[in-house]
Parts: sequence; C-alpha cells; structure tokens
Amino acid sequence: MDKRRIIAAFLAAASCAAVLCSCGEKSEKPQVIEATSSAEIEDISDVTFTNGSSSLFEPADGWCNGSMFNVTWRKENCTFENGKMQLIIDTDSKAGTVPYSGGEYRSKDFYGYGRYEVSMKAIKNDGVVSSFFTYTGPSDNNPWDEIDIEILGKDTTKVQFNYFTNGVGNHEYLYDLGFDSSEDFHSYAFEWHKDSISWFVDGEEVYSVSENIPVTESKIMMNAWCGTGVDGWLSAFDDSSLPLTAEYERISFTPFDE
Repeated sequence: MDKRRIIAAFLAAASCAAVLCSCGEKSEKPQVIEATSSAEIEDISDVTFTNGSSSLFEPADGWCNGSMFNVTWRKENCTFENGKMQLIIDTDSKAGTVPYSGGEYRSKDFYGYGRYEVSMKAIKNDGVVSSFFTYTGPSDNNPWDEIDIEILGKDTTKVQFNYFTNGVGNHEYLYDLGFDSSEDFHSYAFEWHKDSISWFVDGEEVYSVSENIPVTESKIMMNAWCGTGVDGWLSAFDDSSLPLTAEYERISFTPFDE
C-alpha cells in the first residue's frame, strides 16, 4: 500500500463519524446494541453460525468508508444459511452515489492481545477483497490501529498480511498459500502480543513481525468489498458475475495475559 493510499484510507476511516459520507447518505457510528442474555452465554472463543447471527457481533448498515471502498455497507448483504455466514458484494438498489453494496460484520466489544482465528472461503474475482481483521480508529475516538488478513480476489492462491499502528502502515506481506482459498474453507489466524504479531495458515505459523506493534484494543471485523482507484493493487473490478459471496463458518478469540 503506497503513501497516497494510506493517507486516503486514514481520512476515509475518520469520515465514518462525519455527518455525511461520500456515498451521499447520512453516516453514523455503528449502533451499539445492548448485550442480551444470549450474549452472556455465547463465548467469543468459539463463535459459529449454526443458529444464525451471533449476539456478540452486528452487521454494518447504511454508510460507506469512502476513498477506495466502492460499496455502501448493507445489513442485508450479511446473511446466514446452512450454518455459515455470507458476506455479499452486489449492485446497490438504494439511493446513493456508490453503485455497489458490500457486507461487513463486526464485534460489539473491543479485544486486545490474543489469538484471533477465522475459518473462511474467499471470493475469486478481480477488484475485490475478502478479509478478517482487527480495527479501531477515529470513529471509535481511538488511534488507527489495525491487524489484517486480506485475500485479494485477483489471486486467491495468496493472502496479504498487514498492520497499522497509530495510522502508520506500509507493512504488507504477500504469502503464497499453496492452494486456492476460494475453493474451500481454511483457517487463518494471528497472534497479537505486546511485542510481536505472528500469522498462521491452517495452524502453521507463516510470518511474524516485531516492530511498532499496535496497542489499542480493537473490534473483530470481516468484510467483502470492491475497490475503486486502486487497480494497481486489486485490478479493475469485474462486475459481470454479481452477486459475489465470501463465506465464514467460525470465529474465535483467545486472550493473552499480557
């Protein structure tokens, strides 16, 4: 990710708390839904979708991040069938200046050092991203801290790892999976320590870093979206096969005592 994209992404994240976002709709911070009794029973260490949506998470709805994100988040683009969650990219039928809709699912709470893991199947299509990550930023009245697992639809035999600390990124690393992540479910994880981050694929550690590590508790997030103005990174978006669907079957977080 080049400097121009980093700056644009930072401004886009900050705009989430603005009155009007670039998609032309009123933008608000995500609504925090009060935990129910089921949330007290549900365990963040093993979130599945056999009963539909988790009470610990909520879909984003009605705003767009702007900049390179060419989607408005719609709650209807987050569906649950056959014990799995689907995050969908499609045309946007509602009023707005952004032509496409995307799906995003985020935790209601914030989490710190620990092991974060997902079982997912990515979208294979030029111009899109399927992701699992932690994030907090200006929309949460926090510094921009983020740890990423991103699969670019232009080449689903690779996964990109990245992180941001107080808005500073440029830590991308592209790992060759040895399989096509769009064909089946695989496990992707990272372990976030106070002095390091290590990423894992199907239980095997494949990459680690130990400089300028994020410190701010963050939300657990997943999204599927198509880009604009970043063809060098994602390739031009091919919308000939909409809708496009990324699938998720399990999420887990195990805290570290640090």
